[in-house]
Amino acid sequence: MKYLSAIIFSVAIVMAAYFLGNSYVSRANPEGTISVTGSGSENFISDLIVWEGRFSRMNPNLEAAYEQLNRDKEIVRSYLTEKGIKPENIVFNSVQTIEQMENQYQNGNYTGSIFKGFELIQPIKIESTDVELIESVSREITELLNKGVQFNSSPPRYYYTKIADLKIEMISKATEDARLRAEKIAANSGEELGDLKSANMGVFQITGQNSGEDYSWSGVYNTADKNKTASITMRLEYGID
Repeated sequence: MKYLSAIIFSVAIVMAAYFLGNSYVSRANPEGTISVTGSGSENFISDLIVWEGRFSRMNPNLEAAYEQLNRDKEIVRSYLTEKGIKPENIVFNSVQTIEQMENQYQNGNYTGSIFKGFELIQPIKIESTDVELIESVSREITELLNKGVQFNSSPPRYYYTKIADLKIEMISKATEDARLRAEKIAANSGEELGDLKSANMGVFQITGQNSGEDYSWSGVYNTADKNKTASITMRLEYGID
């Protein structure tokens, strides 16, 4: 009798494990649905450029340093406007003032520091939709050296002002691509594609054309290249009729 009870108990455990396992698989892989991921991409050219730089002067006398910096400022302003940049596109930001000190040593030992002078730094920012003009001027800016101004230039950054419209277009392309994939899968399975159950947008990426940039889970927004590629993915889930 005890032997028979043990057999019955063992069979019950095996059957329970089977039904529980089968239930888990069914929940993890629901029948009657097709999940697909579609993608859309578009090449475009930036229509806004931002270019920044700075120039500086240093003098033991703060007032003299300001006078020298203001003279340089007018030289820079005249140079840029003569090149065709509109005055309203040129922004001189707040001047940065730094007290420069020089460390002193005696027999290899630090003995303190002495005041060298005030360094005044003038940042400048140029923002324009005339991308080609600003590109050209940024490459020729070293001409200011001949005018006595040491201008330090940063690489231009490129943007697109119609990014919202572009994103909508990419979503449409990715959704259509996913739908066509789902229809193909359903047809190959001898089924009819049913209603759309869910749609989830992936990460919107903007990379430089032919730049070899890696995609990121948080999204990439390239500002270094004028010619860019936008891409996005859409994950759709359809029912099966």
